[in-house]
Amino acid sequence: MSHRPRKRFGQNFLHDQSVIERILDAVDPRPEEHLVEIGPGQGALTKGLLQRCGEIDAIELDRDLLEPLADRCAAYGTLNLHNADALKFDFRSLQTDQRSLRLVGNLPYNISTPLLFHLLSQGKVICNMHFMLQKEVVDRMAASPGSRTYGRLSVMLQARCEVIPLFDIGPESFNPPPRVDSSVVRLLPLENPPVSTNDLEGFGELVSLAFGQRRKTLRNNLKKRINQHKIIDLGIDPSCRPETVALQQFVQLFHATKE
Repeated sequence: MSHRPRKRFGQNFLHDQSVIERILDAVDPRPEEHLVEIGPGQGALTKGLLQRCGEIDAIELDRDLLEPLADRCAAYGTLNLHNADALKFDFRSLQTDQRSLRLVGNLPYNISTPLLFHLLSQGKVICNMHFMLQKEVVDRMAASPGSRTYGRLSVMLQARCEVIPLFDIGPESFNPPPRVDSSVVRLLPLENPPVSTNDLEGFGELVSLAFGQRRKTLRNNLKKRINQHKIIDLGIDPSCRPETVALQQFVQLFHATKE
């Protein structure tokens, strides 16, 4: 398939067969499951997914890739292609039976964070997710309180999912090679998340405010939402920095602002 990668779509096509097989083994797709691939590109993963489960849906923004991709994969199973922007796509529309969706994809670096938040908002129809992302992003997603990489993304993802980094991938596995390392991560939506879908927007606003100025204390960053006496009543030190505040403490702070 001859196609020049387009920078505006953030295209870096995976070509390393050993990496492809490793990802397929991690996903372990089964015939009875509903697989959805985001950004199939030239079909590096698509062919293997079809061989293992027989039918998948795929969301691809670049219309020039659609026909070659369909031709390449026709012999391996049923590929339902959707020419759409994943950032705007309603993934809930794909759930036509009782099966939850399993999402897979090599996410463009330039939209990975907003796309993750978009998927979180539709998490009720998602069983699990396996994504290739910039390693730095995965490090932030999985970071613990007190670490340099812990921040808004860590809190928001961990409030809805178990984040499991799987393995790293070097730039040489892609065409063109990106300037950064990549990682594969598994996201497992929590059965009983500490923050409901209806509260995600409000919780996100609080977390964004808390991390708005990392050098400032929690008391200063949240002074417009909650006073320091309430923070103390929750057993949280108002003079601490936001990167030391655990997820459950952010949840406590959020609920306190609603009282």
